[in-house]
Amino acid sequence: MAELSVNKTPFHLHHWLPGLLLTVAIAGTTAWLSNQSWLAGAGFGALTLAIILGIVLGNTLYPQMAGACDSGVMLAKQRLLRLGIILYGFRITVQQIADVGLSGVLIDVMVLSSTFLLTCFIGIRLLKMDRETVWLIGAGSSICGAAAVLASEPIVKAAPSKVAVAVATVVLFGTVGIVLYPMLWSLLPTVSAEHFGIFTGSTLHEVAQVVAAGHAMGAEAENTAVIAKMLRVMMLAPFLLMLGSWLKRQPSHNAQQQAISFPWFALLFIVVALFNSLHLLPANIVGTLNQLANLLLAMAMAALGLTTRFSALKQAGCKPLLLGLVMFGWLILGGGALNVLVQHFMA
Repeated sequence: MAELSVNKTPFHLHHWLPGLLLTVAIAGTTAWLSNQSWLAGAGFGALTLAIILGIVLGNTLYPQMAGACDSGVMLAKQRLLRLGIILYGFRITVQQIADVGLSGVLIDVMVLSSTFLLTCFIGIRLLKMDRETVWLIGAGSSICGAAAVLASEPIVKAAPSKVAVAVATVVLFGTVGIVLYPMLWSLLPTVSAEHFGIFTGSTLHEVAQVVAAGHAMGAEAENTAVIAKMLRVMMLAPFLLMLGSWLKRQPSHNAQQQAISFPWFALLFIVVALFNSLHLLPANIVGTLNQLANLLLAMAMAALGLTTRFSALKQAGCKPLLLGLVMFGWLILGGGALNVLVQHFMA
């Protein structure tokens, strides 16, 4: 997940306030709904409900409000998400990071590389899609969803319409994963929360989606999933360097040297977790920071849903959807097999 600009407009509170208030309203509504027994019993947590409600509004009422709200919504989707993830580090300790360890890093590397290469083979060779769209869907599926798509765009030099298609594709299937992954875990009672958390973090598309799915599975699975995901996110910078280097050697592609932005928020998440392991802050302050992280993450979920447009997928046709679906299946089945393989040999 790269450091992406929210807005080039100078800071004025009235630009951001309507969108931020909208995401707060959605977050508050879904927090209340998640406490209702008829929804809580179905496994729908506040974060899952926030993105679902955001998608519903984003494809119905929100387009009429977008002019006034977009700046604040994008702020919540990008900057507040990263801040929420950094603060999430106050739930993590050094021991939990060590438990993920080398096996988690190896799983992330294997899932990332196999997913991107398989996306390229299926999309370009079998489905005969244009290479730019395939590369963007591959980046989003293998690393960190929409942010990886946007970070890859300057290197790939894709048209805005292709970027929109790739973003919509990875967000769509990642959102399905928020509901599907907890259901899968309930069908696998012998799999530990730690191992399923690593599986979730190494295969689900977006950081926000990993948090939401993990949240529905309990604290241990959520914490492990977020750690595995952050390790995967930090692989974005070397991935972009390798992609840019490879494209420069392709005679048919006009790749230019681009500055690669390191995802500093992922590193700060680790730093905060290390600090939290020292237990220097009083418990009440840590609790307040955790509540703030919950609010920021719920606002980011709402914003992600509000900016998901089904119209972009409709205009693109069936091939990007088919590719996204095949890769979603690979991440679950192939990614699951890679998890089992590495866990077996490194146990």
